Amino acid sequence: MVGWLIGGREGKSPDGSGAPAAGVGTSPLQNPDGTKPGLAPLVTPEEQKAGRELIAKVATARTGPKDGYDRNEFGPAWTDSVEGVPFGGNKCDTRNDLLARDGSGVERKDGSDCVVTAMTIRDPYTGRTVQWTKQQATKIQIDHVMPLSYDWQMGAAKWDKAKRVRIANDPLNLIPADGSQNASKGDSGPADWLPADTAVRCSYAVRFAQVSLKYQLPVTEADKKAMLQQCGG
Repeated sequence: MVGWLIGGREGKSPDGSGAPAAGVGTSPLQNPDGTKPGLAPLVTPEEQKAGRELIAKVATARTGPKDGYDRNEFGPAWTDSVEGVPFGGNKCDTRNDLLARDGSGVERKDGSDCVVTAMTIRDPYTGRTVQWTKQQATKIQIDHVMPLSYDWQMGAAKWDKAKRVRIANDPLNLIPADGSQNASKGDSGPADWLPADTAVRCSYAVRFAQVSLKYQLPVTEADKKAMLQQCGG
């Protein structure tokens, strides 16, 4: 497969498929499995209409109890021992897969085909380009678009462990982003938190909906209303 030219070079995805490795990002409407990088804005009336139509399919429900939630209920953080999601079982942990997916000029630890030590990345939540190194690891964090605690409260508490491990490591639900943005989000849904860059908010809402639909997890009525509003609804 022919790669995309990015900054004068051909970008490659973690699995070598030729998906673009950096840049403004990919429209969520053109990235239903999450294997392509970033989160490009949806700006045309046609794109936003398609976004609203997808969001409209999302079911709603009241928030369930948080009792019993623990990060460990979703498996070890960034485990590669996961089946049924892209990049799973490729001998590289999920965090490094995602850094490689979204970064350009990726450098790796000597002797490793996995561990990312430096890269340039465009943070979709702020729109800023970040020069990242492993020594400043928290500068870029991997955001669960649909937070794990939110998942738990909306139905994942009743799932088996394997399904929880899948949603925790599914690239569709994961975006490398500014650490302070990730920290401010916590386990909030779209009614309470949206990316700082207003241009990407419709795309973020669409990605949230994609995860919701894939895993048949409802969102609150307030969150669905907020999601539709971001795409002009």
